[in-house]
Amino acid sequence: MGVDTKAKAAVKKPAVHPNTWVFYEGEFARYNDVRLGLMTHALHYGTAVFEGIRAYWNEKKSQLYLLKAAAHYDRMRRSANVMRMELPFSTEELVNFTIELLRRNEYKSDVYVRPLLYTSSEEIGVRLHNLNRSFFIYSVPFGKYVETDGGIKCMVSTWRRVPDQSLPARAKISGSYAQAALAKSEAVEAGYDEAIVLSVDGHVSEGSAENLFMLKDGEFVTPPVTDDILEGVTRQLLIKVIEEELNLPVLQRSIDRTELYTCDELLLCGTGAQISPVIEVDRRPVGNGKVGEFTQELQSIYFGAVRGETPKYKDWTIPVY
Repeated sequence: MGVDTKAKAAVKKPAVHPNTWVFYEGEFARYNDVRLGLMTHALHYGTAVFEGIRAYWNEKKSQLYLLKAAAHYDRMRRSANVMRMELPFSTEELVNFTIELLRRNEYKSDVYVRPLLYTSSEEIGVRLHNLNRSFFIYSVPFGKYVETDGGIKCMVSTWRRVPDQSLPARAKISGSYAQAALAKSEAVEAGYDEAIVLSVDGHVSEGSAENLFMLKDGEFVTPPVTDDILEGVTRQLLIKVIEEELNLPVLQRSIDRTELYTCDELLLCGTGAQISPVIEVDRRPVGNGKVGEFTQELQSIYFGAVRGETPKYKDWTIPVY
């Protein structure tokens, strides 16, 4: 069932060359020269916040386009505040460091950028106060996280989304991704490609690490931020594209599980997942069991914009070279 998980795994495991440039503690260094202590607090307790940022290579233009970096760093700043942390640089500085990092590594392919702010104190004890923080950015060539062409098959996970009252959903906290890992492995090992996770009260929340949209009766619907979702940067971009380009309304409301079985189109989206059409949920076809017409149109608009080919959306990206 689903696409070949072994083949996908091969795509999703890019190697990091030891001489790759990274940004660590306010300076540029080589990946192989950076060392973290075994007692690093964040490693043991998940006390870190992070972002995932993409840059897209346009072969025809010989240009690399950095996508919505400022929006990601602004969200990271909000995540840090939740965890009683503070980013050590302004958003403008962080964007400029990222551009310089990409230039130094001379990428000519799609790239994934990972900034991480973490508790670096080397000591035992669960808490957030009176601890040291450190910050780094690294980058790696990166293709597809999940299938974006032929569609994916999903299951509704038995694992529930951690509620905001227990672990803040709108903050991108490293420790919270243990729940995502449980859901993802459950789905893949059961023969599916991805998991869809419900909130504690039984409403559709999101994928293992993606936001969700469904098309039903001529309207796109996406779960509200109050259903324990991460407030996605890609999600916000798609709301605008759906309303302005497809001329369809977007409702932000709770979604019941059975609506996934009766909707016309379904997709997962995110920086990693991009726009991933869902063609089956719990062995039930979505629509006609093929990638939907509106989802295909969204993909076309999105991938044109992120590769710097659509003047209307030039404010989405920054040319690196």
